[in-house]
Amino acid sequence: MANCVSHHKIWLLNLLTFFTVLSLSNGRSNAEFPVKAVNLGGWLVTEGWMKPSLFDGIPNKDFLDGTALQFKSVTTGKYLCAESGGGTIIVANRRAASGWETFSLWRLDENTFRFRVFNKQFVGLDGIKVVAVSNISTDSLTFHVVKESGDSNRVRIRASNGYFLQAKTEDVVTADASKVNNSWGNDDPSVFVMTIAGVMHGEFQVTNGYGPTKAPQVMKEHWSTFIVEDDFKFIASSGLNAVRIPIGWWIASDPTPPPPYVGGSLHVLDNAFSWSLKYGLKIILDLHAAPGSQNGFEHSSSRDGSLEWGKTDETIQETVRVIEFLTARYAKSPSLYAVELINEPFSPGVTLETLNKYYKAGYEAVRKHSSSAYVVLSNRLGSADPRELFPLANGFERSVIDVHYYNLFQDVFNAMTVQQNIDFIYNNRSSQLTHLTTSNGPLTFVGEWVAEWQVSGSTKEDYQRFAKAQLDVYGRATFGWAYWALKNVNNHWSLEWMIKNGYINL
Repeated sequence: MANCVSHHKIWLLNLLTFFTVLSLSNGRSNAEFPVKAVNLGGWLVTEGWMKPSLFDGIPNKDFLDGTALQFKSVTTGKYLCAESGGGTIIVANRRAASGWETFSLWRLDENTFRFRVFNKQFVGLDGIKVVAVSNISTDSLTFHVVKESGDSNRVRIRASNGYFLQAKTEDVVTADASKVNNSWGNDDPSVFVMTIAGVMHGEFQVTNGYGPTKAPQVMKEHWSTFIVEDDFKFIASSGLNAVRIPIGWWIASDPTPPPPYVGGSLHVLDNAFSWSLKYGLKIILDLHAAPGSQNGFEHSSSRDGSLEWGKTDETIQETVRVIEFLTARYAKSPSLYAVELINEPFSPGVTLETLNKYYKAGYEAVRKHSSSAYVVLSNRLGSADPRELFPLANGFERSVIDVHYYNLFQDVFNAMTVQQNIDFIYNNRSSQLTHLTTSNGPLTFVGEWVAEWQVSGSTKEDYQRFAKAQLDVYGRATFGWAYWALKNVNNHWSLEWMIKNGYINL
């Protein structure tokens, strides 16, 4: 009998050792429900590249907020420029166009705009002289861009004093041309050749573009058709167990968010929780767009490419209020699995000190209402250390580090072959993920990835191998992974299309 007890103790000790080693080898502990998710991107936070048709009905849709314009004087043959990037006069003496020679639109209506320059001042007048000295938009002038008829890229710019801008010399641009002719010739100092150097198609652009009367109906139609209950049924039947839902900060002010945003998205999110419960799916709430934008991209609803989040305590406090509002609303739902405090903050625009301050306050806001929800901390984009959040996250219960792995957006991928891309996943990405997976650190989450690359002429089998490589490697993340996205006009970015056409097998 004693011998039997002894063997039983040894067996229990070996079993305990096995599970201890297993736990240590996979991070602090694996999530009790490893996530295999898909992002519902482009739904509650607009990304125009995912559904370009959403913008089709906007009047004068080439002139949306954040459109980057460059103007070349036909008489001087040189570009308009905010001298020193802003804070002084506008000149017409630059041979080439870059940052100082680029003007960002703020759209007031389909024909009326403000111009913002590199250092964020707005264009206005000092007498008749054109300057960029005001940091307050309402102190600046408004402008109309008058195009030559047809497909010409020649324009005139009329200031709100009623006069047209003209470059009579390289060193002074004035708003004092009262009469213009119809010739649009090279001898007319009020004529400029316009180049659109960049565009933005985010939530701010679509809602402000349609305006307060039309935007509510357009957005409600989009929300009710882009993702529907049957999509949740499809997700659950395809081997996935969760969704990551990008949302914008304005959802916490529903049904009357600040203009130009429109109400109704909170009701749509309520539906998502109901559908998730019905089909047994978990939800990761992802604050994709923070007040003022945390990265300057359209997918964070930046108005003009500026990054304003974290520059003041007010933006941080407002973001914490959004997180607390959402957690309080959904804490009792069995579907709420995790809250991601912010998506893709950009380094160095967002400092580590600022981010840590916000993450601590955001974590506490979640914990006020939920002890079980995981709290996801997104790594900074740019040149940040991938483990820079560990000192903070190690003090949090149920914390997760989110990394985004795309074989895109960097020059290193431009010339890679099919096999080199696949090898990069098995070697580089695997190594990066292992570096983040520690015995006593936060869990790891590949919150965005896609089976798309820069390789042209790829076969279906090539894509299948690439997708399998990522599933193999990202399946080792201790919290899980989420594909970007469920739906997209670009087929390989649409997990729905990839599954239905046999490119990905889950």
